[in-house]
Amino acid sequence: MDLPKDMVAASATPLILAILNNADSYGYDIIAQVKGLSDGEMQWADGMLYPIMHRLEKKELITSYWGQSETGRKRKYYQITSIGQESLISLTNNWRKLNDMLQNLVGENNV
Repeated sequence: MDLPKDMVAASATPLILAILNNADSYGYDIIAQVKGLSDGEMQWADGMLYPIMHRLEKKELITSYWGQSETGRKRKYYQITSIGQESLISLTNNWRKLNDMLQNLVGENNV
């Protein structure tokens, strides 16, 4: 199943915030987690992720800091802020409401 681009775009912010709500992370790891969570159906590229990360930072939903990887290389890590956690709760509730609406319209057995 190929997910439409508009669905991938709409889900990017809540997915990133949820990943960062579990633990601080860096770009490549976020991309890998999304790929794993979607069983390979969502394959983000750097060019898609980093503009979103910059937008989330500008909105103060996440912050970034430089840290060292296991190999000693410098790496930019991201972490969710308290504003980001509040936004994640709101976004999650909105997705649940939408899912409930769809289930009520088509039923679980018809999809």
